[in-house]
Amino acid sequence: MSAVPNTAADAPLVQVSREGPVVTLTLNRPAQFNALSEGLMAALQAELDQVAADDSARVVILAAAGKAFCAGHDLREMRADPSQEYYQTLFAQCAKMMLTIQRMPQPVIARVHGIATAAGCQLVAMCDLAVAADEAKFAVSGVNLGLFCSTPSVPLSRNVPRKTAFEMLVTGEFIDARTAAEKGLVNRAVPAAELDAEIARLAQLIAAKPPVAIAAGKDLFYRQLEMGVEAAYQLAGQTMACNMMEEPTLEGVQAFIEKRKPNW
Repeated sequence: MSAVPNTAADAPLVQVSREGPVVTLTLNRPAQFNALSEGLMAALQAELDQVAADDSARVVILAAAGKAFCAGHDLREMRADPSQEYYQTLFAQCAKMMLTIQRMPQPVIARVHGIATAAGCQLVAMCDLAVAADEAKFAVSGVNLGLFCSTPSVPLSRNVPRKTAFEMLVTGEFIDARTAAEKGLVNRAVPAAELDAEIARLAQLIAAKPPVAIAAGKDLFYRQLEMGVEAAYQLAGQTMACNMMEEPTLEGVQAFIEKRKPNW
């Protein structure tokens, strides 16, 4: 896979590695705490698009280099062009990247080893799954600068209870990894030494399942959340009926009946 080069440091803005069906994309602006510059977002968008089209890729791990996971948008870059047109274009670019994570067929797991603030917290919330090290911290802290984290509020309010989300947004205070797990922002918090092992375990569990079922299920999961219950049931029923006709599903059901492992 390609990576958009980081000419300043002669290193890719997003590093790509792969172990079997599991692809790891690593944000690589450690000196800037992986702030989401235009270049970094473009690089991540390119890699996400490439993975999404790769039928052999089954799981994506989103990681980061350096001390932080992601410190949000690059404020120096934003301040250099203070026009509403520029900001609208920038946030549209970010929204496209975030939605790509949700819409791609592979589940995306955030590996959060350090702070995730503002759009960095948004990035964690947009991932399908997230595992954090105990020392990781989360905040939507734009309000401390006079900027309400409006775009991060979209996935945040869809992950954690409403009052928790609003408190985070209007205070800008950090929550620790254990609280993030309790509130649903991440799946679990583990000691830093166990972070990679836990993510690998989760990734392998998913990768062992038929990708057609995972892809259909992921698409259905997010679509039905935005529907009323009756429409959600109708869509879910259609999805299950189509899923039942897939060869891997037929094999899985037959294997269950015959009390053997499926031959996928």
